[in-house]
Amino acid sequence: MKTVAIVQARMGSIRLPNKVLLPICGIPMIEILLKRLAVAKRIDQIILATSTDPCNIPLANCVRNLGFAVFQGSENNVLDRYYQTAKQVEAEVVVRITGDCPLIDPKIVDEVIDLYYSQNVDYATNTNPPSYPDGLDVEVFSYSSLARAWTEAREPFQREHVTPFISDAAFFKHANLMHALDESSERWTVDELEDFTVIQKIFEHFHPRFDFGWQEVLLLRQKHPDIFAGNRHLVRNQGASLGLGQKLWKRAKRIIPGGNMLLSKRAEMFLPEQWPAYFSKANGCKVWDLDGREYTDMSIMGIGTNILGYGHPEVDDAVRSTIDSGNMSTLNCPEEVYLAEKLVELHPWADMVRFARSGGEANAIAIRIARAASGRDKVAFCGYHGWHDWYLAANLADGTNLAGHLLPGLQPNGVPANLRHTIFPFNYNCFDELQALVDAEDIGVIKMEVSRNQGPEDGFLEKVRELATKMNIVLIFDECTSGFRQTFGGLHKIYGVEPDMAMFGKALGNGYAITATIGKREVMEAAQTSFISSTFWTERIGPTAGLKTMEIMQRLRSWETITATGNEIKRRWQQLAERYNLQIDLWGLPALAGFTIKSAQSLAYKTLITQEMLRRGYLACDCVYACIAHSPEIIDGYFAELESIFLLIEECEQGRDISELLNGPV
Repeated sequence: MKTVAIVQARMGSIRLPNKVLLPICGIPMIEILLKRLAVAKRIDQIILATSTDPCNIPLANCVRNLGFAVFQGSENNVLDRYYQTAKQVEAEVVVRITGDCPLIDPKIVDEVIDLYYSQNVDYATNTNPPSYPDGLDVEVFSYSSLARAWTEAREPFQREHVTPFISDAAFFKHANLMHALDESSERWTVDELEDFTVIQKIFEHFHPRFDFGWQEVLLLRQKHPDIFAGNRHLVRNQGASLGLGQKLWKRAKRIIPGGNMLLSKRAEMFLPEQWPAYFSKANGCKVWDLDGREYTDMSIMGIGTNILGYGHPEVDDAVRSTIDSGNMSTLNCPEEVYLAEKLVELHPWADMVRFARSGGEANAIAIRIARAASGRDKVAFCGYHGWHDWYLAANLADGTNLAGHLLPGLQPNGVPANLRHTIFPFNYNCFDELQALVDAEDIGVIKMEVSRNQGPEDGFLEKVRELATKMNIVLIFDECTSGFRQTFGGLHKIYGVEPDMAMFGKALGNGYAITATIGKREVMEAAQTSFISSTFWTERIGPTAGLKTMEIMQRLRSWETITATGNEIKRRWQQLAERYNLQIDLWGLPALAGFTIKSAQSLAYKTLITQEMLRRGYLACDCVYACIAHSPEIIDGYFAELESIFLLIEECEQGRDISELLNGPV
């Protein structure tokens, strides 16, 4: 019977792009694999099966130049790619080889083919269970079995990985080649950069030979285990369980410090090793990952950036119109004037506005202006205010100063030491702490959030305002997070306390980058005595999005909707906690609602909630940032799924081992 080895390979690997053409001893990896495979005696033909994506043209050309046939088919439906390849070459028996296994051993290939024929089975392999090193995997199956899988397999996993339908189905006859000793912990495949480095060292040891056998490699491991140490931490066949987002996250952490640009979006903050990490599209309160899976976002909604939901059509249309007209030019965009006027109209105490594109920038701008206006350097602060030097300098004097405001144990590495004792923390609702700072230090600026996890007590805000006025201190309210959540404009409007300056961000542009620093004329004019300037603060998209977002918020009274939604979510969290005998703390503004289970295992429970809700199609953690797309039906569906997890947590509080329920680290 015609036995055809189909080698699947492509250039678009998520974890190690272009790996199949990476040179080993000056020769592309795919060439080494094909030449080793060609030594197998039981194979009649070898053909490369790659995808039609243009990025695979160099691969296809390389393989054709080596004298091997090439078929190009589906990128992600690899089962279809195999079926169409086998059909084209009229294969009767298919040998599946993956292009990331350059140490493939032709003798093992022949042994598995012999097993297939001698046992008269539909499917033979050396991987079920594995006893050979990872990277020597061989699967042999009949064309008729492949055709049946192609017809009947429905799950995306079955179509992406070709053989699960065949290997799992009881109606197919199976056989497995076992080695006398279990060597399955050895990793000789190439999925990660660490794998490639190990493989390189192996071939460099045997160079110029390329025909060495797998047992020679085992002997090398015994003599030089250091060669094989680089990828020991990697798990066999992990790629089969990782989504595209998780694979890309592993790749990102090699080339981007921390993996991304925002701590709050790191996968480890939600569900290590399982969080999708990246999105392909978003709309309303729905998010789709790179694998096309749809999730309902019941978590941080872009870190609170989308009060109107993702992709609001009116905001997006306004931005598209701006793009059509031009986003940047030598001249200024008129929209920044209109947006400034709108913000001043909403806050009559303010006279002037400066724009930026991120909350950290707005905070730094405000501090620069306030210091210039007051003529004093020292700042008293309460709350979270970004990442710039002026703020992180708090931990130069005491490494715990930011523990209750930002993160415990945060090192101020890279912050100039001469900023020590320029910034001093005080706790919310603790006016005596602030009074003591003002008495002891020459404080020129007070910077604080109006409210975050709790509201003001005992006239706290009024006392701060009175103190700032009395001591000629510039009072700044950071409303980057709180703005437009409970009122149209700043949260301080609810409490009737007016600052000297305020900043707005996040919700202002419904997902587009725009932040504003507003203030009294006598304070803001000090900006002219300093240098505060940036090219991309003048682009047009941000102000355009801000104007349209504010128009829609005002028309829909969005702050009322999201406040009601958040209060309802808090009420139902409390209701669930009482039903399952759990003690919880509720925190945050209604539209930025959160809860904490009062237990020594609180973080483990948060991880469990995220894990189980993700499995049910929700992005969820211990908080919900509400948007107008969070309809009553969405909220009902969320709580219907959450209830069974609260039951599990109750069982854990009564003695069940939480570690048995978690599929990864906390």
